Amino acid sequence: MIHKKILDTVHNLNISSVSEDRKILLDPLISYIQNKKDLNEAIQLNFVCTHNSRRSHLTQIWSQTCARIFNVSKVFCYSGGTEATKLYRTVKDTLEDQGFIFKTTKEESNKKYEVFFSNLEKPINTFSKVYNHKVNPVTNFAVIMTCSHADENCPFIPGAEKRISVMYEDPKFYDHSVLEKEKYK
Repeated sequence: MIHKKILDTVHNLNISSVSEDRKILLDPLISYIQNKKDLNEAIQLNFVCTHNSRRSHLTQIWSQTCARIFNVSKVFCYSGGTEATKLYRTVKDTLEDQGFIFKTTKEESNKKYEVFFSNLEKPINTFSKVYNHKVNPVTNFAVIMTCSHADENCPFIPGAEKRISVMYEDPKFYDHSVLEKEKYK
């Protein structure tokens, strides 16, 4: 059972607010997922941004969760960066506000977490790492570049069968501002 607060967040999304340009940008990702689904193959998605601290975690966790909510099987989501830092605290706070439960599995400056979106599903394991870390897939995956800096500075990801650019505005521009919570959400 998916946590109620998460389901409420998804069901309250205003899908009509997605612009036509954004839909076109998402089309290669949708096609990749649909093709894998049609072939009954695993759908491995590795979301990459520069520091693996914000956007790549948000997209990894929400993509894995939405795959389950919408009954798309064999989806495995990962994240990485061109460098490793740590999960930014506001990402964790935002996801917790939306109903995710975080359990710290390793205490260090770059904490490791299990992220629960359901009482019945395995948790999502996450921590900041480079895109080719040993926990991430090495073949048969799509890499989704979530920021322009990583997209420009990491032109080749070994083993990726598809590279897709789906840029997101960097919420860090709102860190320590009155808009921080709203922009991360």
